[in-house]
Amino acid sequence: MTRPTPAQLEAARDRLVPDVVADGLSVLFCGINPGLTTAVTGHHFARPGNRFWPVLHRSGFTPRLLAPAEQAELLTYRLGITNVVARPTARADELTAEEYREGGRLLERKVARLRPRWLAVVGVTAYRAAFADRGARIGPQERTIGSARVWVLPNPSGLNAHWTAEMMAEEYARLREAAGSSEVAGTA
Repeated sequence: MTRPTPAQLEAARDRLVPDVVADGLSVLFCGINPGLTTAVTGHHFARPGNRFWPVLHRSGFTPRLLAPAEQAELLTYRLGITNVVARPTARADELTAEEYREGGRLLERKVARLRPRWLAVVGVTAYRAAFADRGARIGPQERTIGSARVWVLPNPSGLNAHWTAEMMAEEYARLREAAGSSEVAGTA
C-alpha cells in the first residue's frame, strides 16, 4: 500500500469504516477508533507500524499473517472487528470523554445484537473511558455485556512502545486459549 498523502488523510476524517462482524463470533476485537490511514483504506489497523495483524498471527488467532486488506477473512475464523468510537482521527487523544461514553453505550447494543462469546477491547484507557471503569487492567474483566465476556488487551499501536509485540502476542494468546483455540482458529 502506498502511504496516503496529507490531503487524503485530511479528507478521510468524515469517512465511516465498516465493521467486520457477523452473529455469534468467538471474539469481537474492538479498537479505540479508526486512524486516518484506516479511514483512507477502509481496512482496520491499516497504519504501518500498527502491530495488530502481526500480533493476531503470532498469538495463534490466524494461521498466517493477514494484511489489513484481507480483514474479511477474519470471519472464517469467527473473529471480527469494530471500534468504540466510529469517528476517524489522527490520534486517539482527539476524542472527547462524551464520545467514549456514547461509544460504550453503542458498543453494548452492538454486542447484545451480535452475541460474540468474547469482546476484546484493544486499549485499557479506551475501555476505562467507555465503561467508566477506572480500575480496569489488561486481562479478563468481571463485566459481561449481554452474554459476552470481556477481555482488555494492550493497544497494538506503535505508540504503545512499553508493550513489545512478543508481550502482546502472549496476552492475545491468553484470550485465544480462554476462548477455545480450536474454535477460534477455525478448526472446530
